Amino acid sequence: MPTILGQNQYGKAENRVVRITRDGATHHIKDLNVSVALSGDMDEVHLSGSNANVLPTDTTKNTVFAFAKEHGIESAEQFGIHLARHFVTSQQPIHRARIRIEEYAWERIETSDADSRLGGADEAGHSFVRRGQETRLTQITYDGESWEVVSGLKDLVVMNSTDSEFWGYVKDTYTTLPETHDRILATEVSGRWRFNWTDDEQRMPDWDTSYEQTKKHMLQAFAETYSLSLQQTLYQMGARIIDHRSEIDEVRFSLPNKHHFLVDLEPFGLKNDNEVYVAADRPYGLIEATVLRDGCEPRIPVDLTNL
Repeated sequence: MPTILGQNQYGKAENRVVRITRDGATHHIKDLNVSVALSGDMDEVHLSGSNANVLPTDTTKNTVFAFAKEHGIESAEQFGIHLARHFVTSQQPIHRARIRIEEYAWERIETSDADSRLGGADEAGHSFVRRGQETRLTQITYDGESWEVVSGLKDLVVMNSTDSEFWGYVKDTYTTLPETHDRILATEVSGRWRFNWTDDEQRMPDWDTSYEQTKKHMLQAFAETYSLSLQQTLYQMGARIIDHRSEIDEVRFSLPNKHHFLVDLEPFGLKNDNEVYVAADRPYGLIEATVLRDGCEPRIPVDLTNL
């Protein structure tokens, strides 16, 4: 039975690059995990083993580190754009480049200022602590003509200790969950948003400002929504981003419901008035959905693990 070669790509994954920018005694850190995937005229390397069109993955790794020096790292998005443009325009067999980047944030450590007359605190210019709230993400795809930029975050844990209910749902033979009109709503946000910047003729967004503002609106929507379901909260988070950030056309969230169940304290003669909970890590409800600007088509993969 004859066979044919399907979609294929290759590159160097998870290049851990740390760029230090020295501004006198004050230093700045950009800490990235960069994965490069290239595709194009690569049939022969699969069919006959000819490497004539293959740029070695070691070269792609070297390029990441060289570009960190040559171009600096203004933002994860801008760095990915530099890389994708280089691979597609410098190598004729390469028709498409996809750059995935995780960014790990650092913040300055406050130290006691021995020389301060006020005895206050100061920030060390070269000492940092890893910030643990979330991991920033971006994926840059370029085919020589058009761009697709999908950014986002993961591992951002949020909680509302009240203003959440869950009742009126379908019940059958196997339903045991009691209805509640006051519950904890907690989730670990994994979100992606797609920009409507697609070609070099358009004005490029301010990537860092966009990220901070998008995160702000997402968190505000989570905090300000009186929730009757995690689905309702998800939609409000996405809608708030679309309404306030004109550079974004599509948002997709994957939200695990981090369940908190009231502990039965009656055997000990104690009343549990929504005070003591057990946090269950699994199994968990998983709520996923895409929110779009009216008139736009969805392009973010439904399965975010495919990003």
